[in-house]
Amino acid sequence: MPNNENDLRQLKHRSREITDGRDRAPSRAMFKAIGFTDADLQRPLIGVANTWIETMPCNFHLRRLAEDVKAGIRAAGGTPMEFNTIAISDGETMGTEGMRASLVSREVIADSIELVCRGQLFDAVVALVGCDKTIPAAAMALARLNLPGLVLYGGTIAPGRFQGRDVSVQDVFEAVGAHAAGRMNDAELKALEDVACPGAGACGGQYTANTMSMVMELLGLSPLGANSVPAVDARKPAVARQCGAWIMELLRQKLRPLDILTRVAFHNAIAGVAASGGSTNAVLHLLAIAREAEVELELDDFGAISRRTPLLADLKPSGRFMAADIDRAGGVAVLAQCLLAAGLLQGDCRTVTTRTLAEEAAAGTETPGQEVFLPMERALKPTGGLVVLRGNLAPQGCIAKLSGHERQYHRGPARIFESEEEAMAAVTGSRPDLEKIKAGDVVVIRNEGPRGGPGMREMLAVTAALIGEGLGGEVALLTDGRFSGATHGLMAGHVAPEAAAGGPIAALRDGDMIVFDAEHGKLEVELEPTALEARLAGWRPPAPRFARGVFARYAALVGSAADGAVLQLPGR
Repeated sequence: MPNNENDLRQLKHRSREITDGRDRAPSRAMFKAIGFTDADLQRPLIGVANTWIETMPCNFHLRRLAEDVKAGIRAAGGTPMEFNTIAISDGETMGTEGMRASLVSREVIADSIELVCRGQLFDAVVALVGCDKTIPAAAMALARLNLPGLVLYGGTIAPGRFQGRDVSVQDVFEAVGAHAAGRMNDAELKALEDVACPGAGACGGQYTANTMSMVMELLGLSPLGANSVPAVDARKPAVARQCGAWIMELLRQKLRPLDILTRVAFHNAIAGVAASGGSTNAVLHLLAIAREAEVELELDDFGAISRRTPLLADLKPSGRFMAADIDRAGGVAVLAQCLLAAGLLQGDCRTVTTRTLAEEAAAGTETPGQEVFLPMERALKPTGGLVVLRGNLAPQGCIAKLSGHERQYHRGPARIFESEEEAMAAVTGSRPDLEKIKAGDVVVIRNEGPRGGPGMREMLAVTAALIGEGLGGEVALLTDGRFSGATHGLMAGHVAPEAAAGGPIAALRDGDMIVFDAEHGKLEVELEPTALEARLAGWRPPAPRFARGVFARYAALVGSAADGAVLQLPGR
């Protein structure tokens, strides 16, 4: 690192415009009003983008962690300036109107990080992230800005303990269905609720947040091993201080996000998702990040990589272990070593530590006797958890996750629901006017896509309730909405085009026979093409749920889930 003030001033590539010279005296006066000194302002200004919020455990501890990042930046010769943005809790809003805000928040978070960094002319940026959408949003902002930058994940929550076993919030969602079916009493549900989430940190399985945490490490935007250190682990402050040092080294070496975010790096990240049984939301988010980085990435890339990548991680929601066990096993480096040895990762990609992925992985140490990551010869499945389905119901494609022992085939009659709430009422029997879901059915939830929702809500409440009711192995579900990373079972989401855009899912009727064929990548309704076309010819779009405000603007601008559900510029 530069070790004198003259060297440090040379790194003020952008911030000199706001701090240096006679004409910037008013700016310096305002900085001094909040405690910055002349010496501070002569050093590089490093933005610390924080997604702290006091509404959820996932991001609750980030205010404290930011102090450690800033200490590392100061020690390495920079001047940190922290700013905050928003976050929405997926877990808390699940099954409510509030969940509509979740995916929308990804764009708002990315925009706000971009705006502050552009407005304040920072020389580099560290993004502190937690709950699901803050992670891809930070990566999207870094790709737009192309300033030296890195992402640090706050870490997973510790597991709760209930009746002698590790539990997470997934178990509480499934307990709701078990309670509705009479398989759990009030006291048991309350006891589970009280212990499932024991402190700060993001949801504890290989759900969306921990999947995207792994994605950041394998993409190279996070230091390998940093994100998997749990939120409340005593080592996390040191990791944060080290990230402060790394950002200054990135600035010195002029290594930028677009040097890291190559097509090969995205393929590495997809392989990690497939091998770990990660969340289907990673598909949506990686497509969005790739578009910001102007890297060619398509839905079929996910299917092709998943087909050649064995499932090696025995993680929840389908497996035995929690995300905290990844760190105890030796971190993501253990998985990377295995995939590199098999030729399923390319190790020459650069990372924010300035070393290559292969160099970073080689520095990792596997814990003797760990069982979280299996060797290739004992893979849980020969292919990864992500399956791309196409057919007359999903011409642009959809995503299923088969990371456990889910069936590959299902044929059954459609049960049509125009919202998640309506489907949930049918699952739990809370509305006498709705026939309960029964074995063999295909639950169809439509008008919940990016535009139709708007916001493409996750369906964990419904899918977990089906599991809790004992129907997880006997029904299938498809939706133009999303699934939580905690979802498991035969479920297809991101159906595109969505119903609100006139996709074929809009033409389905109760009783239509639907076929899932994961082995052959098919999702079909048994209708003649002319019959399907006739139904669509008579279709009319539903009235928008929101006529003004952020949801109305989002619905007017958002694109297809098959392209990452990113906002489109008018006329493009």
